[in-house]
Amino acid sequence: MNDILRERLIRKLDTLPEEKIYQILDYIDFLESKYAPKVSAAANPLKRFAEGVEDTLRAGRMSAGVIGGTMSVMNKAVGVVTDVANAGKSVATEIAGVVSSVTSSKPQTPAAGPTPPTDTPPPPPPGDQRK
Repeated sequence: MNDILRERLIRKLDTLPEEKIYQILDYIDFLESKYAPKVSAAANPLKRFAEGVEDTLRAGRMSAGVIGGTMSVMNKAVGVVTDVANAGKSVATEIAGVVSSVTSSKPQTPAAGPTPPTDTPPPPPPGDQRK
């Protein structure tokens, strides 16, 4: 669908009362089931849950105002959970970056073999160091 048509539909929908919008949604579902050549892309699990709640309220003949208020709260909850999930992903990415930079910047240990002699004496062993 082109952007002009999408905006036109949204403009038209914005002028209608909410109960008529649900009738239009029912009609779109009918048309989709009858004529859509492919299955529509599935929403994320949280949005599918919210849509299920909305469908249950509509099947229970709740008023459009009650459904609209419930969906407003559900939409905010989905937004909060999505933001928390994105923040968690960001933190995990940062941690992975720090771990990889620490492991890649470790000094390389020399290969096992004889150690070259040094002119300095070894340090004294720990313990009682009297002078």
